[in-house]
Amino acid sequence: MTPSWRKPVGMLVILAAVTIWCVLAASLSAVVGGWHPLLQAVYYLVAGIAWIWVLPLRRMLVWMETGRWG
Repeated sequence: MTPSWRKPVGMLVILAAVTIWCVLAASLSAVVGGWHPLLQAVYYLVAGIAWIWVLPLRRMLVWMETGRWG
């Protein structure tokens, strides 16, 4: 068996996507910082969980393993 190039590439793509998502969520901190603390907590909770649905992580993991999307 020869090593697959998909796993390292997929891993780098996932890391880049999560990094971009974190930068986008944190870039709103100036606006969110003026909100009530409970609203801030809700924002960061949603922003911290939403990337799971926004980024196609499941498909990326399947592609890394099999070479097919889905």
